[in-house]
Amino acid sequence: MSRASRDARDAEYAGFVTARQGHLRRVAYAICGDWHLAEDLLQTSLLKLYVAWPRIHSAGREEAYARQIIVRTSIDESRRPWRRERPGLEGRDEAARADLAPEERSALVDALQALPEMQRKVVVLRHWLGLSVEETARELRIAEGTVKSHSSRGLESLRGLLMTSEHPG
Repeated sequence: MSRASRDARDAEYAGFVTARQGHLRRVAYAICGDWHLAEDLLQTSLLKLYVAWPRIHSAGREEAYARQIIVRTSIDESRRPWRRERPGLEGRDEAARADLAPEERSALVDALQALPEMQRKVVVLRHWLGLSVEETARELRIAEGTVKSHSSRGLESLRGLLMTSEHPG
């Protein structure tokens, strides 16, 4: 690859990342539910995207591929043994407060984070990002029927959680 074509490729990649980074960060947050993990997830995903850039850019599938990387990297990271470790000594080492400032969270995001992981991923992909049942099934590597049932259960749970938060007590 010539220096000029590599520079052009890097410029196209940088342009895509500059334009879509905020959106992709929000997608990562919606998937994992933690801003710090979302940053890590996004950085790992952008590195993988850079490696695949020549192949996917020519096909015009940058956005879908980036989203797919985020979802799959999240699944991979959740399976890592160090994710199950607990910091400090029980009762001796206070964990840092994980809550964000109220203006940074909404009742919908809070309710979304209360869903089981796969329901949350399906709801985010189907109803926030607007993917079809087929696209969601393909990205999560699950059956279309499973997407439909997770979507139905997830939306029902969200309705219940949001109704409870609106009318406490």
